[in-house]
Parts: sequence; C-alpha cells; structure tokens
Amino acid sequence: MASSRNLNRFWEWGRKIICVGRNYAEHAKELKNAVPTEPVLFLKPPSAYVREGSPVLIPYYSNNLHHEVELGVVIGKPGKNIEQSRAMEHVGGYALCLDMTARDTQDKCKNKGLPWTLAKAFDTSCPISDLVPKEQIRDPGDVKIWLKVNGSLRQEGSTSSMIFPVPFLISYISKIISLEEGDLILTGTPAGVASVQEHDEMLAGIDHIISMKFKVEKQS
Repeated sequence: MASSRNLNRFWEWGRKIICVGRNYAEHAKELKNAVPTEPVLFLKPPSAYVREGSPVLIPYYSNNLHHEVELGVVIGKPGKNIEQSRAMEHVGGYALCLDMTARDTQDKCKNKGLPWTLAKAFDTSCPISDLVPKEQIRDPGDVKIWLKVNGSLRQEGSTSSMIFPVPFLISYISKIISLEEGDLILTGTPAGVASVQEHDEMLAGIDHIISMKFKVEKQS
C-alpha cells in the first residue's frame, strides 16, 4: 500500500508529475503567451526524475533547452474533488524542482497544435531536490526561489506572484485527476527562463531552506 511507502523517496514510486504552465504573469509575457484565466496543465512521467549527482541531458532533437525553476508540492494524502479549505491537508511536503523544456521543440508543437510531450516529458526533464518537510515551509504562497547558471543569476521570484496559489491548484487538479500519495505538482516558474548548454552548471535554491546543483550534458 502507498501509505507504507517512504515519502522521503517519493520519486522512486510516485506515479505522476502534474505541471502547471504559465502560472507567473511575467513568465507568460516573456514567452509572448496570454496570461491564463484557468490553470494550464501538462504531465511528465516518473522517468523524467533526475537526482543530484546525475546530469540533465539535452535531448538529441533539441538545440534550445531551457531551465524553469519551480516549487514542487508532494502529495501525502490521496484525494479527489478536494475543497480549497482542506487542500493543505493533502500536502506531505515540498521539493525544489526544475521543469527542463526543449523550447525549440515546444514552439514547433505549439505551431502545429500538437501536445508538448516531446518538449516537456523526456528523461531527466524533472530535476528534483530532497523532500522538504511540510513544517519547513509554513506558507507556500510566500517562498523565494532562484536559479543560477555558471554562477550568474538567471531566475529569482516569489511564489506570492503565482496567479493560482497552491490550495487552488490542488483543488482544481483533484477535480480532473485524482491525486495519489507520492504525486508531485510543479507550480510554475517565474520570469527569466533561458537556454543552457553542454557542460553548464545549474544551481537552484529555495531561500534559507535547500539548494541543488546539476550539470548539463548532451544525450548520447
């Protein structure tokens, strides 16, 4: 049973990664997208997870891989049709995450009206930190996240700028997709996304809580 599993290693057995796109207005604008009036959702498979010590791989079909730093919400209690007022009861913890995006591939998919799977769901497209205990982030709506590439600050923002806050997202998603223990919700990225190259080093953090480092390599 899922309840007997160790949430501290959710990436080993969690069944899905549910991602929220364009959840920061400035990020939507920088990519010339309309600011959404309801959450934009897409999925990554568990095979997208990669842990510190292993590289992020540029897909063989992409020449423009972008970093997107995000706060991840780890589900600790399953549920469906969750009310916003009870949403936080379903949070088991948090994680620092990157939503690696093959931007050139995404642009092609968007132009053709195709899903974003090739751009978002490839292996190593979801670097994650250790689980952050729920008690360490008392308010997920007031957290500063940042990312540096080769020591240069690229992204810095606060979850207070999210269009749709965490309780709303949990409720909204649960009415469409049942949430299970070990699932991860990626809550969107602030402005400043940009490309990374082979041998680049990405350092990301949640202020005063956790950081993680990943090297970028090309898929062989």
